[in-house]
Order: sequence, then C-alpha cells, then structure tokens
Amino acid sequence: MQVLETYKPFEIQEIELSEWKQRPVKNNFFELVLIKKGTGTQCINYNEYTYTEGSMFLLPPLKCHSFNISEPSKFVFLKFTDAFFKSSKRTSIDRDEWYKEASYILSNYNQLPGDIIKSDIDRTHINRLVAMILEESRNYNEASMYLIKSLMTSILEILIRNIKKSSFYEISNDSNDDRIHKMLTYINEHIDQPEKLKIEHLATVFSMSSTYVSEYFRKQIHMPLREYIIKAKLKLVEIRLLNSDFTISEIADDLGFTDASHLSKTFKRYVGSSIREFKNNGEYVLLKRVVCSS
Repeated sequence: MQVLETYKPFEIQEIELSEWKQRPVKNNFFELVLIKKGTGTQCINYNEYTYTEGSMFLLPPLKCHSFNISEPSKFVFLKFTDAFFKSSKRTSIDRDEWYKEASYILSNYNQLPGDIIKSDIDRTHINRLVAMILEESRNYNEASMYLIKSLMTSILEILIRNIKKSSFYEISNDSNDDRIHKMLTYINEHIDQPEKLKIEHLATVFSMSSTYVSEYFRKQIHMPLREYIIKAKLKLVEIRLLNSDFTISEIADDLGFTDASHLSKTFKRYVGSSIREFKNNGEYVLLKRVVCSS
C-alpha cells in the first residue's frame, strides 16, 4: 500500500492491492474512488457492481462497502474531510458554498453501487483533474493547497452534474413518470428556500393542481411530501452537526426552522435522540438508508 500524501482538508491516496483490506472509516463527507487498473467487483450494502479500469465510485462514510479484487488493482481515493468546513479561515473559495455542494452530494446520493460518472467527457475531465492533484501532492507545499482546492471544487461540480442527470432517488419501481425525478431534484436543490417548497409553488412549477401535488408525491415516494421535506432537511442537519462548527441556531435559520427549539424538537422526533446525544454518538442516522454490517 502506497500513501502518496495525506493532508487536510483532503486526504489523497494511491493504493495498489491484490486483496482488499478494510480501511478505517470516519464521518467524512464521502470519497471519490477511481480505478486506475484492475478488475473486480464493488460491494455496497450487499449489492455488487463490476469495476474495470476507469470506473469511478462514491463511497459513503459508512463501513458498508468493500472491493472484491479479481486482478491486482490500483485505486485512487480522494477523501473529502471535515477540516475545511470547521475552519473559520476564509480562502478564495466560498466555504459556505463549498459546504452546501458537498452536503448536496452526500444527502442525495443513494448508497448503491455503480459508476457515478455517466458522461465520457466528464470522466476524461476528472481523470485529468485527479492526475494534476496527484502530481501536486507528490511535491506538496503551501502553494499547492490553493491549486488543489480549486481542482477539488471542479471535481465537486462534475459530481453534482452527474448526480442530477441520474436517478439516485428511492422511488416506486413501477414509476415511469419522469416528473418525480425532476420534482425530487427541485426539492433538494431548494431545500433551504421554504417558499419554493410550498404546494402552490410546486404545483405551478410542475403544471399540476395544488390538490393533486401531495397525492401524486405520496403515490410515487410512498411518503407524505411534508415528511420527505423534513427528513431531507434533517439529513443536512446531521451533516452539519458532525462536520461543521455551525451553531444550532445557525443551522435552524439556514434550513428554515422557526428557531433552535423547533429544530431540536423536530430532530428528536424523527431521529430518535436529542441533538446532544446524536453528536456524542457521532454516527449518522437518517443518512443510513440500509442497515448493514462491516
């Protein structure tokens, strides 16, 4: 195993393995994994997906993943850690905007196996960006950090673009209506804008009657619209609690809760523990879509 360089706010590793070894897991945002060579299968939550040279995956911050290696494989892991979001020092990159983008990826990417990149052009872009990051990491100095942050921002943008193109949401298997995918994307993109999540507004955007929106959503998602929005917000609350230095009041204000008390009561109702207990435990609850063993 070769670790080229490990530094904050990102950890970058290039590893060549003939047999998979479980790696330590913490509550980072996620990892982007590139297969530089080799073949085998990726397993997440007991689902398997074949990988070959050029495959790209997202690994959630859970112990529910592994790789079954058929031929010796070289992996590149780009880990998004929490250090950047907990730092109060501003850089040329907008910390809040970066944070929202990383949170969007983690809260909306369904933890299933599969190549995350759907565009050959985007695959080429990411390969080039990663090559530059690896080169900078080999000769790392203070000046390298600014360039690497810029390169990682570009990678985030490409990931978001591909997630929005794909159906990573948990919907009814018998649904052939593309509107639900667009509606879910719209809701999650505007989750911090309450006015745009009102039934009347959604009805206008998606050309439905106000009385039909809730019925349509429940039929497709098997969950009331209001409950889905609350849980979508609370997933972002979980991320902020474990990966940022935002106060409860700041989180409540940013996500449209009345105040810190309203957020605390809602959180306990849906997550099953108080915010303090959740932070002490240090484990995601709503983000764990499937229970699995390590």
